[in-house]
Amino acid sequence: MSGTEDEVSEAGGAEYEQGYVIAPRRVSFDWHETPLHWIPGEPTATHVINVLHLLLPAGERWFVRVFKEALPLVDDPELLKQVKGFMGQEATHSVQHSYVLDHLSDQDLDTAAYTRHVDFLFEKLLGEVPPFGLPLPDQEWLRFRLAVVAAIEQFTAVLGDWVLRAEGLDRADPDAVMLDLLRWHGAEEVEHRAVAFDMYQHCGGEGLPRYARRVEGMVVVAPVMLWLWGWGASYLIRHDPQLAGRLRYSLREHNKAVTKGLLPTWRELGAAIPRYFKRSYHPSQEGSLRRAVEYLATSPAARTAAGAVGRAALRP
Repeated sequence: MSGTEDEVSEAGGAEYEQGYVIAPRRVSFDWHETPLHWIPGEPTATHVINVLHLLLPAGERWFVRVFKEALPLVDDPELLKQVKGFMGQEATHSVQHSYVLDHLSDQDLDTAAYTRHVDFLFEKLLGEVPPFGLPLPDQEWLRFRLAVVAAIEQFTAVLGDWVLRAEGLDRADPDAVMLDLLRWHGAEEVEHRAVAFDMYQHCGGEGLPRYARRVEGMVVVAPVMLWLWGWGASYLIRHDPQLAGRLRYSLREHNKAVTKGLLPTWRELGAAIPRYFKRSYHPSQEGSLRRAVEYLATSPAARTAAGAVGRAALRP
């Protein structure tokens, strides 16, 4: 897409920003026919994306817990409404990705040895009490965790915008259910892309300390996410029963998938960091809200769930 088209798209997206309300949606996915390699002939791209299913159930449950802890600090009624909508969406995302983990297990790809570490990260290292007896006041620890959520949401917005535009995935003829899950989730990440940032700005104190803590959140998040993603992709490929040890995760295979448009470029992901470091930055600059809302209106999973609710309402 050209720069001019991006500007037009974002101008259109701004129409939704004024008074736009974030709310969770009912969705319904049927995983029975989804193959293990849901991008045909592309196990590396498949499993690099599958890392999302390993990270998000625990991660998004943690988002909800952190925001619930911070709700008493919110004295802006409009922000409070958006935060509650964000929490509802993230809780739904966590549940839906957990179903994919069950589907992987049904296909003899057990992820428990990896997800135990993810659970430990979010439940213990980033729990309500600072780890290792760190002498941090409760409010400062909460502010740091809010900064971590905001930094993670920077990347989920970038990934969400990418998957909505990923023509390479369409050309690869992927499993339609998995592609819909990714695009439904990606669209909602674009839709609520500013909420975690606004929550942090509202609760994160004043002046330079608030900005410094925001930077600190990204400095922690970026390398940890890169490490978790590389480790997760390696784990999935190594334990894939259909590969039987014939393939290992490598940057060469990863970059081949990037060239085909099956994964976002390193530049797309890396450029999200310096943008975030700008004092004037706001996540409403990320992606196109109009594109996200248009997809959410046509998502097969959302339409199926809405139809089921409608049919239930008509029953005597």
